[in-house]
Parts: sequence; C-alpha cells; structure tokens
Amino acid sequence: MRSFFGVTLVSALAVLGSPLNSLAEVERSHSGLRGFSHRLQTVLNSEGATPFDAVATFELQPVLTQRYQRFRQDFPEVTWRVEPAAPLADGRQTLLLHVHGDAESDGLRYQLEATERIAIRLADGRMVDQEVLAHESLLRSGERPLAVTLDIPDAVLTGSRYDIDLIVEEPLGQALVAAGLMDLSPQQVEDQFRPNLPLAPMAGGGLFKTVQAPQLPGAQAWALMLVHPDGVVTATKRVRVLNNL
Repeated sequence: MRSFFGVTLVSALAVLGSPLNSLAEVERSHSGLRGFSHRLQTVLNSEGATPFDAVATFELQPVLTQRYQRFRQDFPEVTWRVEPAAPLADGRQTLLLHVHGDAESDGLRYQLEATERIAIRLADGRMVDQEVLAHESLLRSGERPLAVTLDIPDAVLTGSRYDIDLIVEEPLGQALVAAGLMDLSPQQVEDQFRPNLPLAPMAGGGLFKTVQAPQLPGAQAWALMLVHPDGVVTATKRVRVLNNL
C-alpha cells in the first residue's frame, strides 16, 4: 500500500557464540514474513468484503477496509501480488505490493499498473503498524495504451531541486499533448483525493518539470496527467525527502 537480512556489527557480536541459533532466528523471521505476505495477497485478491482481521489488528482494520473498498469501487478487476523485501535499518520488515488490472469509466477502458513498498511491524502474525515508503502508479486509456516512462526519483535531499518527467517513448510527429502536475498534501493522500489537474500544451515528448523539495524531511506526493491523441495517461508518485541519502 524492499540480501534480505543484513547483520550489523552489534548484532554479529551479540550472536557470535551461537551462530546456528542466529541463523535459525533469521530463517524463522524470513519464513514468517513469507507466510504473512502470502496471506495478505490472498486477502487482497478475495472478492466481496475483505476480512482484514486475518492480517491486521483490530485497530488497523477499519482504515484498511475503507481504503480497500473505495479502491475496488474504482478498480474491481485487479490482481495483487505481495512479496517480501529487504528490511529497514530500524528493524522493520518491508513488503512490495504490485497491482495490475483494468477499469472502465465513461465508455473508456483503462489499464492500471502500480507498485507500493510498505514497512510493517508484526505481532502474532498480524500487522500492528504500517507505513508507505514508496508508491508509483500509471493509469492509461485507449485500445493501445501509450508507452510512457515515469522518471521521478524515489528519494531526494531536503531543499534540493529535482526533475519530474513523464516521457512519451514513441514519437507523436507533429501532434501536441496537454499535461499537468500537482503536488498533493498528506491529507489529500490520506483521503484518496482525486484532483482536477490544470492542463497546458506541451511538446510531443511529454511532461518535463523541475520542482523544489521542502527544507524538512518527510515526503512529497505528485499527481500527473498527460492527454495525447491516443488517450490519457495519469500517474502518481511518492518521493521521500531525507536529510541524507
């Protein structure tokens, strides 16, 4: 909505006298995350009201259910794939979520591709906490969806300037495209806000913008749209803003 287990100097010294126990602990943790990712994938791919009680604590279930049901209203035909990823330095485990599917609106067919990396904490096999670390999505319309590349960094330094590019891979000749870009507030992201992006004519190669990162660490979320002769492309991207990379 990430080598798998690194060993720090402190942890290596702590388990130096019992390496077999340490390896067993790592394997149990790895196996537990694999099992959880499989259960979460099954839940996300189930039809109807999704019972998050199998994978999340009671406190997390309402918000997860609300977001999931709203998403499935827009995209009823999607497939989720969940896989373990590398842990964070603070010890939290992470998962990669891949979403693919189709949607239809106003007579147009759309194809969705999205990837999200989340950090989680587990207790007794259930999520007690989760945080979105990275998010990227592409939604394309048309019988032959336009080939595009979303080129935005995953993380940037505080106060730095960086590029946001939505590049059309196939030349459009003399055709013009219209495109727009908008930054989303944390509350808008939380509310799954659907922005109306102001559009302006662009060169045929796509959307190219340079933006400023905030002075404080956190995250920026962007919504992009590109309208071309063959259809429409919309994209979203979350950029982490860090004091050091």
